[in-house]
Amino acid sequence: MSKQEEKYNKRRLKSSFITTIISITLVLFMLGLLGLIILHAQKLSNYVKENIGFNIYINDDVKEADVILFQKTLDASSFVKSTEYITKEKAKNNLVAQTGEDFVNFLGYNPLPVSIDVRLNANYANQDSLSVLEKQLIKNPIVKEVNYQKSLVQLVNANIRKIGLFIVSFSLLLLIIAIALINNTIRLSVYSKRFLIKSMQLVGATERFIRRPFIIKGILGGIYGALISIALLFGVIYLAQGQFPDIVNIQEIDMFLILFGIVILLGIFFSWVSTFFAVRKYLNMKNDSLYF
Repeated sequence: MSKQEEKYNKRRLKSSFITTIISITLVLFMLGLLGLIILHAQKLSNYVKENIGFNIYINDDVKEADVILFQKTLDASSFVKSTEYITKEKAKNNLVAQTGEDFVNFLGYNPLPVSIDVRLNANYANQDSLSVLEKQLIKNPIVKEVNYQKSLVQLVNANIRKIGLFIVSFSLLLLIIAIALINNTIRLSVYSKRFLIKSMQLVGATERFIRRPFIIKGILGGIYGALISIALLFGVIYLAQGQFPDIVNIQEIDMFLILFGIVILLGIFFSWVSTFFAVRKYLNMKNDSLYF
């Protein structure tokens, strides 16, 4: 074999290896992005649910000290994320800001009651829990009325369930596509060396001996692809942190380390399995079939 031909073959092998790494990187990057969405789907769901709340209107003859004590009791409850004490004056200012009209000057008095705005923990932001809480709170003698938008609660929970089902279905579909792409990429890489595999087999090399370098190279390709995809994912996380600070927290190291570990394991596993079966195919193939 001439030196030029040998250099050409080396370039082809190197180009094939780089192409395999790029393909694995892109697939793992997409899987990583999906992993990020899944990890933050629950946080996003909780964020939406925790913005669902209700208003507790207080009787007019209740002292401010009793209202504050009631608010502290609510804050200590397991179902409450946060509360806000709305005085008559604050309620008036809020309504004036919304309507642009000072109704107090027209009526001569402020008819708005004192209230407490309650934001629920995500686990309690559903119709059943809210109904139970409403019955419990209305029994309190200082409570005049409990108000919340039932239709909004039902709509939010229904949409969250639909989105969750869509994410799970899309995840399974993308996983199947990812396996197929990595498998085809590695099969094409091994295909270019099918004659080498058969030549080694004909001179007496064992299947394990033939398979080992291919599997090692495949695993290395999976690791390189995973590391590059992790670098890209970290860039996405950094950008998302600036855009959605309430949802994406770059300080959650443990969660991201788990995700990055899964990406590396997937890269190694898919590459190993695909290489193993691709090499086995050509080890079991008859000589005449290698030309087709």
